[in-house]
Amino acid sequence: MTLPFGAMADLLLLVHAAFVLFVIAGGLLVLRWPGLSWVHLPAALWGAAIEFGGFICPLTPLENAWRRAAGGEAYEGGFIEHYVTAALYPSGLTRAVQIALGVAVLGVNGWVYWTVWHRRRHAMGHT
Repeated sequence: MTLPFGAMADLLLLVHAAFVLFVIAGGLLVLRWPGLSWVHLPAALWGAAIEFGGFICPLTPLENAWRRAAGGEAYEGGFIEHYVTAALYPSGLTRAVQIALGVAVLGVNGWVYWTVWHRRRHAMGHT
C-alpha cells in the first residue's frame, strides 16, 4: 500500500495555514467565545515565540518530508517564509519582518484579551 504523501503534505499545509490564521486572528473568536482563550492563548504565544526566536515550526519539516516522500521537492526556510512572505514580501523573510510579525500577533491579541478582561470586569460590576 502506497501512502499518499503528496495529499498528506497538502492537508498538513492547510492545517498549518489554519493554525497561523488562528494564531493571528483567533483572538477575535475569543471576543465571541471567551472559553476559547484556553486554546488560543497558548497558540498565540507559540506563534509569537516562533517569530521572535527565528525558529521553524515543527510542522514545516514534516510537510517537507512528506513532499520528498511523494517525489516532490522540499523548500528551504519556514512555512511563513515560503508561503506567506514569498507572496507579500518577494525579497524574502528578514529578521525585522519576523519580529514585526511577532509584535503584530502580540499586539492584536493583547488588545483582544484586554477587551475580554475589561468586559468581564465591567459585567461583574467593577469599573
